[in-house]
Amino acid sequence: MEKRLGKTVLEEGWLAARKSDVRFSGVELTTSHPPASAQLPWMEAVIPGTVLATLVKNKQVPDPFYGLQNEAILDIGDSGREYYTFWFFRKFDCKLLKNQHAYLNFRAINYSGEVFLNGHKELLPKGMFRRHSIDVSNLLNPDGENLLAVLIYPPDHPGHIPPQGGQGGDHEIGKDVATQYVEGWDWMIPIRDRNTGIWDEVSLCITGPVKIVDPHLVSTFFDNYKRSYLYTTLDLENKSSSDAACSIQIQVGHEVEGDTFLINHLQTQEVVVPAMSSVQYSFPKLFFYKPDLWWPNGMGKQSLYNVEITVDVQDHGESDSWSQHFGFRRIESHIDKPTGGRLFKVNGEPIFIRGGNWIVSDGLLRLSKERYKADIRFHADMNFNMIRCWGGGISERPEFYHYCDIYGILVWQEFWITGDVDGRGDPLSNVNGPLDHPLFLLCARDTIKLLRNHPSLALWVGGNEQVPPKDLNEALKEYLKLHPQFKDSSEVNDSIETSVDPSQYMDGTRIYIEGSMWDGFADGKGDFSDGPYEIQTPENFFKDDFYAYGFNPEVGSVGMPVAATIRATMPPEGWTIPLFQEQCDGYFKEVPNPIWTYHKYITYSNAKSCIVRDQILLYGMPTDLDDFCLKAQLANYIQYRALLEGWTSRMWTKYTGVLIWKNMNPWTGLRGQFYDHLLDQTAGFYGCRCAAEPIHIQLNLATFFVEVVNTTSVELSAVAIEASVWDLQGVSPYRYVFDNLTVPLKTTLSTFEMKYPKSKDPEPVYFLLLKLYRISDHSMLSRNLYWLYLPDGDYKLLEPYRQNKIPLGITSQTTITGSSYKIKLQIENKSKNPTSQSPFLQNNIVSASSGTQERLPDAKTKVSEINGTGNGVAFFLHLSVHDSTKDQDASVDTRILPVHYSDNYFSIVPGEVMNLSLEFDVSVGIKPRLMIDGWNVEGGEVPL
Repeated sequence: MEKRLGKTVLEEGWLAARKSDVRFSGVELTTSHPPASAQLPWMEAVIPGTVLATLVKNKQVPDPFYGLQNEAILDIGDSGREYYTFWFFRKFDCKLLKNQHAYLNFRAINYSGEVFLNGHKELLPKGMFRRHSIDVSNLLNPDGENLLAVLIYPPDHPGHIPPQGGQGGDHEIGKDVATQYVEGWDWMIPIRDRNTGIWDEVSLCITGPVKIVDPHLVSTFFDNYKRSYLYTTLDLENKSSSDAACSIQIQVGHEVEGDTFLINHLQTQEVVVPAMSSVQYSFPKLFFYKPDLWWPNGMGKQSLYNVEITVDVQDHGESDSWSQHFGFRRIESHIDKPTGGRLFKVNGEPIFIRGGNWIVSDGLLRLSKERYKADIRFHADMNFNMIRCWGGGISERPEFYHYCDIYGILVWQEFWITGDVDGRGDPLSNVNGPLDHPLFLLCARDTIKLLRNHPSLALWVGGNEQVPPKDLNEALKEYLKLHPQFKDSSEVNDSIETSVDPSQYMDGTRIYIEGSMWDGFADGKGDFSDGPYEIQTPENFFKDDFYAYGFNPEVGSVGMPVAATIRATMPPEGWTIPLFQEQCDGYFKEVPNPIWTYHKYITYSNAKSCIVRDQILLYGMPTDLDDFCLKAQLANYIQYRALLEGWTSRMWTKYTGVLIWKNMNPWTGLRGQFYDHLLDQTAGFYGCRCAAEPIHIQLNLATFFVEVVNTTSVELSAVAIEASVWDLQGVSPYRYVFDNLTVPLKTTLSTFEMKYPKSKDPEPVYFLLLKLYRISDHSMLSRNLYWLYLPDGDYKLLEPYRQNKIPLGITSQTTITGSSYKIKLQIENKSKNPTSQSPFLQNNIVSASSGTQERLPDAKTKVSEINGTGNGVAFFLHLSVHDSTKDQDASVDTRILPVHYSDNYFSIVPGEVMNLSLEFDVSVGIKPRLMIDGWNVEGGEVPL
């Protein structure tokens, strides 16, 4: 029961009840009348989470993300704030030793609250993005058994939802310092409780008389990154009645090989902290020679050092400790003159930004390390290098940033301003932003201090499509002013470096941009110049007139998930597919069912203006939900591959970056996502993964020239391109090899025109396989397969091609460690090639290096076959993992999610062998089944 120093997270064991259903006061709940168990009105609480998350867990309300069930939940605008005002209660054990202090910490609540501990009351002031720390040392019971009750009040201005919906509802939520998406958007339903609750970590921290507060770590560089200094500033707070003579120690180390940990620095300093006061202390700078640098995804390794700080107090011993992973890196940003777009450099190297927009992982704020890990790894799997945390969402949590640090994802973090809600929306409202400006700035300062040590954090932005009010904007500029060392790319001499300690700045290392369409983003002037947000004809992404500005912060499109997700998230009446109504010559309007409309479905055509033909109907009229969703995946893949390839085609000549709207949905929405809320990837995910690889071969869909993209810092030399065309009979009528090629670093190089469409009697539908490989050993650098039709054509010939069943040979190797599975596959297209002009046979194994897969230690190897008698390309193959213990009925969702695949929705030409891998975890007692299906392949199970 006696507590050691350190933090204990209070996550489990919470109860919750509506305030109006509880007849006792906070004093009574924490003295004479505590709730005994989860019996009504009390129920098990979800923490971190919201009131609505707790009600859903306890089946007090239906799941708002299923079908139309959100309409059955009472909205706070109709019920009043009292309805969503809730008590949260738990017990905990804590008995302090002499000179120990206990702090009850709430990392975030929404929106305000009252804390009762053993009959004593403390306040949690307003603000969704502020930390609360309460010294409870004198409030703990002597016997160590403690009763805690927390009363949480909703935002002051939850607003009402207009009948027509709209961007941010009636905009009333903008009067508070809170998340704004909760009143609904064109991609989001209203959240009925406006995210009221204890939505982030609650912890109990035990210290001695002196505690460490908000250390700030900053690294600077000289001599072309050979020399580096680490600066550290922190506050020391003395809670005792006497002066404290302190020894403070900083240790910096990192893993070098395996489990070997190298201590790079160990330094101890002496400082006296006066009684009942705090002091700021800066360590002498620490010197590092050639530190391992942190790089974004695709540019290098994400090297992280562990920084540990401890404080010992004379006659007491250890008083407090703090630790943080830290990455040595430097981020620069300026407006690029040739393009007008904002250009980012990391460690002196330009980085072409390809990423997307992010709202929040879950609309009920059921945030967890496991979910964050899957989310962020998905972005790395897509070869993305930046996430924009949109201003209508939240300032993301340290766990989010931790995994961005691990996987190398740069983060654009906005403050809580949106044009729709704050002065530019319809109706015009909140022209001066939130009502309480000092509260906004307090939350801003707290957020900066919470997140500033993460190497993944790349820039701060004042708001989405809007600039904060003048006083807020000027204050943010002051908080985030750059230290001289970080103002430009020129190296600063040592005298400046030593005269001003950069760790004494609030941040000082990252640029602040006042709005998402200012200063190198969109037109740079704040005009509404982002978008578009609907389906495009794929070749348009490559055309000169598609987008005029250098960096697009938002460009959006479709996001239909697979049929299994529709069945899992909607009742049967939501399984009907859209009606197709012809509007003009060859252009059809989709009319979705009401549930799809409620889930914000965006169509695969732009029939209103007769601009874009329906990209699903290109394959023929869908017959049912499975057929519709499969054809939607084909369109998803093409759409997003073309989007990123179009931008990359003009890397540095027209564009410096692009962020897609959006990466994912915080609910079961049907637009703008690469994976759904259940964590299953769409084919668009793999279209992005293909297009955004650091070294990439692609077809310019506007010119039909083959291009090689090299985003790395190393020149590619002695490489070759092989282009082969395959028809629907499995014949390769066209093959071209372009060899002895050199591709400069950071360059997109146009090579040769793919002339098959101009040849005599070309096939109306065909496959084009592009391979980029090293001449010396034929190792594959990039592979890209397109399915194409001739001008003014379509893909309808692929419909009968489904009956051309292709035989496959599959070798699988499975390694199981605890609950984790790692599987490697070799899949061979075993159809006969009826033409002598076969592809370059020495290069027919698709993997990081030529030859067969390496065998895993103790892995079980199994060989299986998928039968078929056809010849040709095995098209659009799809892997999925299922729970074999569940009913295999089609209405039951048997998927195991998430799964990380090296590739999916892939195609293999005759004689070709593809190496793939996948990883996933299972719950206790679950036996997984690996399934494969495809456009023209008999579905079947792959033995594990």
